[in-house]
Amino acid sequence: MALCNIVVNKPSLFHCSPSSLPPIKAPSSSLSSFAVSCSKSSSPQPQSIDDGDKPGEVKPTRLSEQSSWEAKDAEGRDYLYRLGQEADNVNIAVGARAGVIDDLFAGDFLGTDSDIVFDYRQKVTRSFEYLQGDYYIAPLFMDKVVCHIVKNYIAHLLNVKVPLILGIWGGKGQGKSFQTELIFQAMGLEPIIMSAGELESERAGEPGRLIRERYRAASLVVQNQGKMSCLMINDIDAGLGRFGNTQMTVNNQIVVGTLMNLSDNPTRVSIGQDWRESDVTKRIPVIVTGNDFSTIYAPLIRDGRMEKFYWQPTHEDIVNIVQRMYEKDGISRKEVVHVVDTFPNQALDFYGALRSRTYDRSILKWVEDNGGIEDLGKKLLKRRKDEKLPVFTPPKQTLEALLESGYSLLKEQQLIMETKLSREYMKNIDD
Repeated sequence: MALCNIVVNKPSLFHCSPSSLPPIKAPSSSLSSFAVSCSKSSSPQPQSIDDGDKPGEVKPTRLSEQSSWEAKDAEGRDYLYRLGQEADNVNIAVGARAGVIDDLFAGDFLGTDSDIVFDYRQKVTRSFEYLQGDYYIAPLFMDKVVCHIVKNYIAHLLNVKVPLILGIWGGKGQGKSFQTELIFQAMGLEPIIMSAGELESERAGEPGRLIRERYRAASLVVQNQGKMSCLMINDIDAGLGRFGNTQMTVNNQIVVGTLMNLSDNPTRVSIGQDWRESDVTKRIPVIVTGNDFSTIYAPLIRDGRMEKFYWQPTHEDIVNIVQRMYEKDGISRKEVVHVVDTFPNQALDFYGALRSRTYDRSILKWVEDNGGIEDLGKKLLKRRKDEKLPVFTPPKQTLEALLESGYSLLKEQQLIMETKLSREYMKNIDD
């Protein structure tokens, strides 16, 4: 029920909110007129009147003389304006969500969240459902990664300087990224993984801002989900390293500066908003991988900011990892040792490619059994929903087949090293 607050005022028009009523002439008395203001408040709130007010002007009600919400700063802006400037949240990050705004405007056509990109944008962490099976993790590698993560989570309890970044570097294809993901899965850690391809953009400053956003997102995983998290950047030297006469861009400089600033101030991370004293970010460990850290800006990789770990698996590590790889194929450990000794000084990805090469003949036979290459598109892409692909039978792995594939891969490596076609194309230059 609407209540009416009768306020004595100087001569003014008779008005009622929300609709305007025609003025009513009052009987002659000492009060020439009165105003009626209708509202749905439970109790009347008289408005303060100043003798200096202009005729017909109603002074707005203040919450309190000491209210910080209505206090003005030197530029005349109130607390709500400053709060909006400091907040890193904008409407595009919230979306038209039911419960956040009026349901009348949220609608139900697109579901509860009308912002289609909202769920995708919020889910930036990596899960490892695809890692099915039993894998071998080198003990030295696990000790280094686990120790770095734990040290950063208990850094406030330690009376030592804890580097924020762990740099894992070494030869190509030695399982640096894969072993790290296996450790994350074993620890129940939900990381945010970036690639070197995200360290460059056509817009200046965008990669640096992206790193800060991902760092803060990992902090929110810890605060809101109660899970450990970290930020991982793969192949960082490919994005930040200087090779020969490669150009150093503004984005390279900003990314390096951002990582250095994170190392020095891991709990104060800005993504463009004004600083607030209460805006404290959880310390999140950072792990980067690469092949040659000598190409990276030296102050970034100094000992106080980055702990370096050179990973070169031993013969025993390689045998154990490859044995787990071939375990389902019925290859014995003795045969695995024979394969590793036949092709020494090879990276771990060589033995994975070797196993994949043995599938080639079986795949070609599967194509021939299902109509050949002419009907391949129909079988793979244009089949009915209830129609399943023909069953593929994997080949039976033998030591002879693995060795044959290994020699084929080794021959391709030697051809690349020995045959330099650029010399053939430009041989007239030497004349």
